[in-house]
Amino acid sequence: MRPVIQPTPVDPRIADAWSLLPETIRPLGTGLINRTFLAHARGGEWRVLQQLNPMFPPEVMEDIEAVTAHLARRGLLTPRLVPDREGRLWLPDAGGAWRVLTRIPGRVLDAIGNPDQAREAGRLLAAFHCALDDLDHQFRHVRPPVHEPARHLADLSRALEANRAHRRYDAAAPLAEEIFAAAADLPPLPETPSRVVHGDPKISNLVFASARDEALCMLDLDTLGRMALPFELGDALRSWCNVAGEDDPRGSFSATLFGAAVRGYGEAARGWLRPAEGACAVDATATIQVELAARFCADILNERYFGWNPALFPGRAEHNLARARGQLNVHRSLLGQRSRLEELAGRAFEAG
Repeated sequence: MRPVIQPTPVDPRIADAWSLLPETIRPLGTGLINRTFLAHARGGEWRVLQQLNPMFPPEVMEDIEAVTAHLARRGLLTPRLVPDREGRLWLPDAGGAWRVLTRIPGRVLDAIGNPDQAREAGRLLAAFHCALDDLDHQFRHVRPPVHEPARHLADLSRALEANRAHRRYDAAAPLAEEIFAAAADLPPLPETPSRVVHGDPKISNLVFASARDEALCMLDLDTLGRMALPFELGDALRSWCNVAGEDDPRGSFSATLFGAAVRGYGEAARGWLRPAEGACAVDATATIQVELAARFCADILNERYFGWNPALFPGRAEHNLARARGQLNVHRSLLGQRSRLEELAGRAFEAG
């Protein structure tokens, strides 16, 4: 007998505003930031209902509307905001604004499973970037700079100084020394122009076709904005090519997946990508790995990680200890293959 799944309680005014059937509302996905549900609309279509994390102002929906409209005009598949019955893009709520989006059928991956998926991820991200190159939009929500390795290293230094009595200090301190040493060995990234980027291109923010390894569209567009492209590429590649996963301390970097991903990106971005942007792909990936290791190590002591998984770890400190160790291991794995990775990147971007 199949188990009976109880509907998820949602304020009736929310369901009514978008003509959603309350009895069909079910949790969707494994995301840790926004509460996400699948719901059936009275018109017969499935919709995605989300409660935006309060860290994002509701005005971010105006940015999403501008960007997705532009993507659609360029022929890219993208989820679109669905106005409520009064034409509003969101409904305010003390726990975070509510919104509804069109549903893109497909599957979301927790990890890349083969080179074809990696190549498709690279192709889709490049198509996304190229399509937004001529976007004329003043972003309503401008995030503080996310990728600032020096700032995260300084935060780690302060966390070590302020939390010497922490129960996990003896585990965090030697990790921090390795992180500082790794940071000192990082070459500086070149100055490159600001681009419109996704802002969080981890693999779980891509939708793949249900029955084939085709990347269809980008999800979770609350992090949209402008920044240097190497940071975006480095963030994508550190996620896509870590075969162990972010919560696994046994991090390992796959040159095979890296080669496929940069090949897919290079093919789709040919004639658009500047040589300096592609040339630093390996260094950018290494930089993001070290930056993340510093963030995770600081959070061992600060214990601010909102995504702590109590089913797997006894506390935020322990979760971040695993994440910091994992990033250091995947960084060491990348360094051990640097020559090969540089060769793959050079080949992928040589005609970019």
